Amino acid sequence: MVVNPCFSFLTPYEPAPAGQDTLSSGVSGLTIRTAQVRDLTTLAEILTDSFHPRTGFVRWAYPMLRLGIYEDLRNRLRSNSPHYVCLVAVADGSTLTESGEALAGTVEIALRSPPSWQPRASQYPYISNLAVRKSCRRQGVARQLLLTCERISLEWGFPDLYLHVLENNHQARQLYLKAGYQLRQVEPSYGSLLFGSPKRLFLHKHLAATTAG
Repeated sequence: MVVNPCFSFLTPYEPAPAGQDTLSSGVSGLTIRTAQVRDLTTLAEILTDSFHPRTGFVRWAYPMLRLGIYEDLRNRLRSNSPHYVCLVAVADGSTLTESGEALAGTVEIALRSPPSWQPRASQYPYISNLAVRKSCRRQGVARQLLLTCERISLEWGFPDLYLHVLENNHQARQLYLKAGYQLRQVEPSYGSLLFGSPKRLFLHKHLAATTAG
């Protein structure tokens, strides 16, 4: 029998001791920690599968897309920015990485600068690249990654958190709605105006101080 590598047992986020890159550790179940270089190959696979399903032309372009995601993520991990974190959800199970761990999902949080036409606006914490392995979806992994981002945002001193989602990504929109995010702005693009591409929705959540407890 194949064991599903996703569990509902979660280790709470805890700040890492000095010199360590692990945010939390657990004996069993699902643990949220910071991403490491050894995770890159698996994370690139999870991200590519989530954002570029292998249908049509994408099947042929998939290796190049995965390589591009790998390199972009590697550069971000090497940035050593004090306000950038890539999180991974690690699950006990049969699907293991080279490190002997099963990665169930990932998300990134960073401070983003406002548009150039808003010079007086300040930086804000922004969530991106939330992705969960197909076999681990609908089991609370994404929700726990979002909760950890909220705790990090509060630790950075920011009570508001932002993200984008495409208007046709109904599953993600439902996730964010249940998590308390609200529509801040609809952002049409040239693609949406000329070719009918989906618009981007800019979402916002005001965080309660109890999130960090």
